[in-house]
Amino acid sequence: MNMFLLLLLVTFAVAAIISLLVVKFFAAPINKIFWSILKSDLAQAWERYVRFAALVTGISGGVRIWALERYIVTQPRVEGAPFVPPPELNWEVWTLEVYRTIIETLQSLTWLYFGVFFVALIAYVLTRYAERRGSGREDQQSG
Repeated sequence: MNMFLLLLLVTFAVAAIISLLVVKFFAAPINKIFWSILKSDLAQAWERYVRFAALVTGISGGVRIWALERYIVTQPRVEGAPFVPPPELNWEVWTLEVYRTIIETLQSLTWLYFGVFFVALIAYVLTRYAERRGSGREDQQSG
């Protein structure tokens, strides 16, 4: 098997495993947040969407195709430019690429969950504000 293809498959597997673990780790908090804000079956749909988005974001962030392209033998883009062979895929490069995959996967998921929690916080505050305002009107009408 081509070393590049093997590296691509390994980085994909590492990113997928890490993404699955992170999604599993955040499943309960996401569940509580959506059910406390939405209080309906819509919460389940949003949970599934966030799970899917996290898997896609983690894998696409961890498997950096544009960075792995340098290991493919290609001709120079500019005519007349000297041909530079791709770097060798030795164990040091493999270690670095797997490490980068881990870090980039976690970083991508961190940003995704930060965005989800930020939007959920705003939704929570707006929901509570609307509930208080609604209960204030009921008190005025009954009094």
